Amino acid sequence: MLMLKPSTSTTIFLLLLRLSVFSTAQRSAQNNTSLWKTLSGDPPLAIARGGFSGIFPDSSMTGYTLALITGLPDMILWCDVQLTSDGAGICFPELTLNNGSDIGGLFNESSNTYLVNGVSRTGWFSVDFTLDALINVSLTQGVFSRSNLFDHSFFQIVTVEDVARQLKPPGLWLNVQHDAFFSQHNLSMRSYVISTSRHVIVNYISSPEVNFLRSIVTRFKPSPTKLIFRFLGQSDIEPSTNQTYGSLLKNLTFIKTFASGILVPKTYIWPVDKNLYLMPHTSVVLDAHKEGLEIFASDFANDVPFAYDYNYDPVAEYLNFIDNDNFSVDGVLSDFPITPSEAIDCFSHMDKNNSGPAIPLVISHEGSSGEYPGCTDLAYKQAISDGADILDCPVQMSKDGTPFCLGSINLIERSTAAQSFSDLVINIPELNAEGIFSFSVNWSDIQTLKPVILNPYSEAFLDRNPRNKNAGSFVALSDFLALANNATSISGVVIRIENASYLAEKQGLGVTDAVVDALSKAGYNNQTSKKVMIQSSNSAVLIKLKDGKNNYELVYEVEEDIRDALNSTILDIAKFANSLVINKNSVYTRNIGFLTGATDVVSKLQAFKLPVYVQLFRNEFFSQAWDFFSDAYVELNSFVVGAGVDGVITDFPGTANKYRRNRCLTLGKDTPSYMTPVGPGSLLTVSVTQPPALAPSPVLDVADVTEPPFPSVAAKPNSDNGTGDGASAPPPQQPSGQVKLVAGIFLSNIAIILATVLLI
Repeated sequence: MLMLKPSTSTTIFLLLLRLSVFSTAQRSAQNNTSLWKTLSGDPPLAIARGGFSGIFPDSSMTGYTLALITGLPDMILWCDVQLTSDGAGICFPELTLNNGSDIGGLFNESSNTYLVNGVSRTGWFSVDFTLDALINVSLTQGVFSRSNLFDHSFFQIVTVEDVARQLKPPGLWLNVQHDAFFSQHNLSMRSYVISTSRHVIVNYISSPEVNFLRSIVTRFKPSPTKLIFRFLGQSDIEPSTNQTYGSLLKNLTFIKTFASGILVPKTYIWPVDKNLYLMPHTSVVLDAHKEGLEIFASDFANDVPFAYDYNYDPVAEYLNFIDNDNFSVDGVLSDFPITPSEAIDCFSHMDKNNSGPAIPLVISHEGSSGEYPGCTDLAYKQAISDGADILDCPVQMSKDGTPFCLGSINLIERSTAAQSFSDLVINIPELNAEGIFSFSVNWSDIQTLKPVILNPYSEAFLDRNPRNKNAGSFVALSDFLALANNATSISGVVIRIENASYLAEKQGLGVTDAVVDALSKAGYNNQTSKKVMIQSSNSAVLIKLKDGKNNYELVYEVEEDIRDALNSTILDIAKFANSLVINKNSVYTRNIGFLTGATDVVSKLQAFKLPVYVQLFRNEFFSQAWDFFSDAYVELNSFVVGAGVDGVITDFPGTANKYRRNRCLTLGKDTPSYMTPVGPGSLLTVSVTQPPALAPSPVLDVADVTEPPFPSVAAKPNSDNGTGDGASAPPPQQPSGQVKLVAGIFLSNIAIILATVLLI
């Protein structure tokens, strides 16, 4: 057995210590097993592929440990078995060791080229090294889009016996991918698994090779070890039978002669079309169960694009495999085992009519802007359907004074304005922006534009639902208020007001007066059933509204990240605001994507009786710290339960509503590990390599919240282009004094225009 160096043992201990915030794993007692459509009727299994390989290097002892800490009590650990030249079985995800370890740097002259299933492969193969020779090899992250911070933490290659004896997992799954290759090198995988099963408990053995499973089936028939036939791509050739896996899928009776179950890629069950949308499910699960075969699904990971139908919600994907009206797979193979754990135990079989607890308050951000273009009628209707409590409208003003909802004062960012009104491009220093602004275009003309869905992570190729990229219509504030008023599930609205001083002074547009007037005409001032919240980062706006003696909840938005707030500052804020909006980084500090600690900003503000709403929550894993395991529910739970925030502002209100309805939130001291807040800074301390320290965020002081008095609304400028400097205004001057040329497609903003064209 490979002996772990002290540094590795210390790392595992440190991980256990730092993550001790996670409680002992246990299933929710409320999960009624009779509801399951698995072959046995029991809940499906969560199988940790290489441990928690979405965070730590695949098959590291630390990754296996994290999977056990954060997963179901019957978590199955998956080990891809490779054999060394002296017949030792190691856990490693690939036949070659170079992608997933630093072996190439240690043995730069030891690569070889071999035929693997008839295909030539070059690399560092386990068959060329003894177990002792691998003692100084360190595991690394083999998926380049994941953090490589742990690559220098010396996670050693471990043997099957290391995993079984040191961790004593509830279940161990050995996958034998290349028995034929090892046989060519005079190494017997058959002898190895039979010998190993005599002194460690092996629950599952899988392989994509028919001959291997047939060679061991008689030896394992009297044992509890289950043999699983693994399907590869449907057009791939199975080497023993020379048939495609697609052909073998049609003969499950044959599979049943040497296996008790099958493992298939998830697309065998829910195929997707070329545009990454779900197609109707196949009959493979029902076919397997009819044959008496268990069926497991593979290829689950939170940090890769999957079908757009799931809106980047990995729990929704798991539920589609385990909790639908037709079938349930018997287990799922995942790089992020915490997510199937919570899906199985907390989110499955939820009562659709259960509204859940009132905390946190779910506040939409431009409606359900993760599914539709923000602030459109469809985005708002979806937010209502998703269970949002508060519907939001960021108010902009058109040239003719119509208040409407849009997430930006710059029409280019949310619409096709660049194609229709390129001659209206202006540069406005007060707004620190160049674009086509709402106050330059009449409302009737704005209504002719197509909305454009915002893709905040397009650089990571995480586009939002392309089918909906131009769906819906823009909504006037009056229509928004009517929609919210008629929605019985909506408890209130939040009107966001920004750039009010500029609009009043330079454009002669009184946005605050327009908002108050619209609320009054819509009947919000004469009823108490709907809460009215008005949010602004400008204290002068809130002071003006407070002086109006309206019964609004005034919400002060702190735009910058802060680490603290002076008591005097909070007292000053309390004079003009009833609650605050702060950023996520003001609750948990982060560095290179990892949490570094927690502030006490939330509790401090709440001590002054000021509710705290936090922004901005998104489903895309790219928006989340590594500590949240690319799982929106882990992130939400850490802010709601861990930090105690009063509300969340989100592009995906359906996710937040589903979170607060999950059964595990009601279990008190029996709350399972996967519904327990993360420990800020836990993952970062496991790494030997630390990122350079960042300058701390500032402390919010009185000067930060003090604004000049709100100006009176000036006379509306007589200008066709909205510059406010008179009719027939020349093109704006550059700082150098040179005139900017705007001719048809303006040069300085051409990239934005081209991007907008591509979105249509």
